[in-house]
Amino acid sequence: MAELEHSHHPEDIERRLAAGRQPSYLRDAILGGIDGCVTTFAVVASVAGAGLPGVVAFSLGLASLIADGFSMGVSNYQGVKSDRDAVAQARATENRHIRQVPDGEREEIRQIFARKGFEGDVLEKIVDTISSDESLWVDTMLREEHGLELEGVDPIRAALWTFGAFVLVGAIPLLPFMLPMLGVDIAFAVSSTLTAITFFGIGFVKGVIVGEGRMRAGIETLLMGGGAALIAYFVGGVFEPMMTEMGLAISG
Repeated sequence: MAELEHSHHPEDIERRLAAGRQPSYLRDAILGGIDGCVTTFAVVASVAGAGLPGVVAFSLGLASLIADGFSMGVSNYQGVKSDRDAVAQARATENRHIRQVPDGEREEIRQIFARKGFEGDVLEKIVDTISSDESLWVDTMLREEHGLELEGVDPIRAALWTFGAFVLVGAIPLLPFMLPMLGVDIAFAVSSTLTAITFFGIGFVKGVIVGEGRMRAGIETLLMGGGAALIAYFVGGVFEPMMTEMGLAISG
């Protein structure tokens, strides 16, 4: 028999449930890391596709890294905060309904658990138990009626995880361009290799953490990130005249 993820001994179960669910910031870190790597490599690929100097790739990539990373962190903060605000608003609404129409709210509990297969005295005992504790009553309505997640992540921490991963991972494609002795072609080749390894590594780590196929997760992330990078490279070639003029202006 395969080893289970955690013990099912009664004392271990009680301790685990008492500790509650710990919020995970894996989604925020992966989102920031992938987007940061794609964003900066897109700049690098566009500049390389246009045949511009490496200093242009590094300068534009660094500016994009900081600005886009901050923007993404703020956006994630607003998104998570909106979810928290929605929970708070729904909680206030349910509290008001319980005080104004308690019989109607009890009937909602009754029908919710009847749909789960409970009936008769067992169903009525469930209704009585839940409705005897207003906090439990409201939490049950939020989960069962509204489908809301009560143990959400902290908006500030989510934003910091996103921004940190964006900047840290997004800096990888720029590293070769910090070495002037490397030509643009060599720097771009090294950057492409590092980016591919990074995409695969992000997916692999995600697979390890969530317990899914590690190689499959790595290859999946590599293909998605690589596809975005290829698009950026060819777009850079299409807009080569405009990028060349900008590069000449900068160098001049």
